[in-house]
Amino acid sequence: MKKRIFKMIVLGIKQMSDPYYQGFAAQMAFYMILAMVPVIIVLSQILGLFNISMSFFNKYIDHYVSADVSGILKQLFSYKPAAANNLVMIVTALWAASKAQLPMLRISNYTYTAGKYTSKGFFRERARSVFCMIGIIFTVTFTMVVLVYGKALLSLSLGRIDLGGYVDTLWTYLRWPLTIVLFFLMISINYYILPSEKIKFREIVPGSVLCSIGMLAVTIGYSAYTGYVANYDIIYGSLASIVAMLFWLFFLAEILCLGVIFNKVWADSQSLVKG
Repeated sequence: MKKRIFKMIVLGIKQMSDPYYQGFAAQMAFYMILAMVPVIIVLSQILGLFNISMSFFNKYIDHYVSADVSGILKQLFSYKPAAANNLVMIVTALWAASKAQLPMLRISNYTYTAGKYTSKGFFRERARSVFCMIGIIFTVTFTMVVLVYGKALLSLSLGRIDLGGYVDTLWTYLRWPLTIVLFFLMISINYYILPSEKIKFREIVPGSVLCSIGMLAVTIGYSAYTGYVANYDIIYGSLASIVAMLFWLFFLAEILCLGVIFNKVWADSQSLVKG
C-alpha cells in the first residue's frame, strides 16, 4: 500500500507539472460564471413543474457560502427571465450553459490520453457537453425535490406500516447523506460522460469521492476564511464580491481537475504495482 501511495504522489506531481494544466482553473471559473444565468433559466422552468421556487436555494447559500459571494448568488437566483417559457429560449440557454463543460471535457481527454488529443470535433464535443449538462440539471432538480418533498413522501410510506411517528427522526438522519450521495452522482456524471475515451464507472469513483469531499471542504473553508480573515474590500473596493466569487469558483475548478488526475494516477499506479 505504501508503495502504491508513493507511486501515486510521483505520478500526480509529474502530471500537474505539465504546462497544459496551468491556467485551466481560471478558464473554467470564467465559463462557470457565464453559465450561471443559462443554468438558472433552465432550472427555474423544471423546478416550476414541482412548484419549487428558486428562493429555496437561499438558506443553503447563507449557510455554506461567504457573505460576499452569497449576495451575488441570491440576486441570480431571484432572476426571472421574461422569455423563459419559450422553448427556444430554454434550448438556447442549455446550449450556452454547456460551454462550462468544455474545459472539463478537454482536460479529461488530455489526461486520459496522455496528451494525445483534447477533442474529437466541435459538434461531438458540444453534444457531449450538452448531454452532461442535462444530466447535472436533472440531478440538481431531483435533489431539490427530495429535500422539499422527501419528508412528506417518507411520512406517506411509513404511515402505511404504522411507523409514522419516526418520520422526523429518520428524515433528520437520511436527508444529508442522501444529499451527499446525489452531489457525488452529479460530479460522477462529469467524470463519466465528458471523456471521449470509454471509462468504466468504477474507474471514476476514487476521483469523484475525492472531488466531492474536496469541494465541500473548500466551500466551507473559504466561507470561514473570507468571513474571519480576508478582507477584499481593502484592495478591490466595490468589486470585492465579484473577486470573492471568482476565487471560490477557481478553487472548485482546481478540485475538479485534481479529481480527474487522481482517477488517472489511481489506475496507473494500480497497473504499475501489479506489473
